[in-house]
Amino acid sequence: DREILALAGKNTRRVDLARRRVLPGFNDAHAHPWLGGVAQLKNVACDKNSIDEILAALRARAAKTPPGHWVQGYLYDDGKTPRPLTRADLDAAVPDHPVIVTHRGGHTGYVNSLALTEAGVTAATPDPPGGRFERGADGQLNGRVADKAMDAVLDKIPDELTRGDHRRGIALISKLYASYGVTSACEADATPDGLQGYQDARDAGELLYRAYCLMDVAYLDRYIAAGLHTGFGDSMVRIGGIKQFADGSISERTAWLAEPYIGIANYSGVERGTRESLYENSRKAWLAGFQLATHANGERAIDRALGVYEQLSREAPRRDPRFRLEHCTVVTPELIARIRAVGAIPIPFAGYVNFHGDVMHFYGDERTQRMFAYRSFIDAGFRPPTASDYTASPPAPMLWLYSMTTRRDPTGHVWGETQRITLPEAVRSATLDGAYASFEEHDKGTIEQGKLADLVVLEEDPFAVPAEHWLDIKVERTMLGGQWVYES
Repeated sequence: DREILALAGKNTRRVDLARRRVLPGFNDAHAHPWLGGVAQLKNVACDKNSIDEILAALRARAAKTPPGHWVQGYLYDDGKTPRPLTRADLDAAVPDHPVIVTHRGGHTGYVNSLALTEAGVTAATPDPPGGRFERGADGQLNGRVADKAMDAVLDKIPDELTRGDHRRGIALISKLYASYGVTSACEADATPDGLQGYQDARDAGELLYRAYCLMDVAYLDRYIAAGLHTGFGDSMVRIGGIKQFADGSISERTAWLAEPYIGIANYSGVERGTRESLYENSRKAWLAGFQLATHANGERAIDRALGVYEQLSREAPRRDPRFRLEHCTVVTPELIARIRAVGAIPIPFAGYVNFHGDVMHFYGDERTQRMFAYRSFIDAGFRPPTASDYTASPPAPMLWLYSMTTRRDPTGHVWGETQRITLPEAVRSATLDGAYASFEEHDKGTIEQGKLADLVVLEEDPFAVPAEHWLDIKVERTMLGGQWVYES
């Protein structure tokens, strides 16, 4: 302390942390804060456990919505309501506006009849490749639309967002992230509008975390024409990899599994990217200097993504590829061996066992021994970071640490106890390993000379109190680049 205090000048602010635990700033290595922030500006929050409360909130918004305009909800979680929302629910609550309520995981939506009409969808409409219009026992559409089927509905909603909306959404979520001690995040599917929003928020002094932006593959030709590739940017906003999808969601039961879901007959999830499209886009991006990042949850999707990575490694080897497998949830020993051989990085969900424990029964005790496989990954020599996939789960590092080390859901049930890791391992995943996944491990992720001064001060020390108390630990202060950006 004396050595540090000797460096202080007359204008130096002195803060006594009273022996609080100080850690490197946390890193959310896969999340959607930009879209989450924009949704918070415009949409109805449906993170409620009562369907009646959700419908009342939608009804209130509809009363203030001009005729013909959409009513949109977000943050809904069908694992936390007594039953899922239905088309009949939404028709009764909002009969005069098209409605879509998106699941907080981002892969499914719940729509009313007017929304289906706007999208030109009837009971005779076939499921699109990579999507599903869900039907009830009577064969009629029940209002749940998944993956590419949801995209068919979203495509009918006019984009009325302004450049300022994108900046404001990021500024809004910046405050949330700072309050959790998260100083870096991988924005997992940015468009040019989203990237502009990040740059605007940075320039306005409103960006309070460092953003590594995986870029939406739909705009790949524009990036290449502009000469962009992985690494462009600065310490606050940097271009990351190219993002593609091989399957759907764990929390929404659309991941492409090797075996059917428990309790859903003859259904193993949704196959999104074809082998041909994934390879074609990956090769183009790879040769242009991009890192590759493929969303792959189920075994079949992981197998497909690895096949593409293996082929590119043979055709155009790169010294340090750091292929990313976004989520990489359900694995086998054979898949882990292939991940190691190709030099890929699994990016697992850190808090899902706890936060989404209410849907783990669709996977079962045996399969969850191979899900969110931090123990297997670390034992194989990988450096798996932590990811919330916000808005799919909260960007809450104490939740991550608890879930990774205990594997307990809120009822106390343990899912996949063989994948538990230690607290020091979990902290490393939540800090340094996130930096490694974005080629930034020499700049951040540890507290040492020469690295960025991104720190978090906790009110209590998780190393000194039982795990049962970790979910109650609050952040006292967050520092970004030597400046306090949050003080409780």
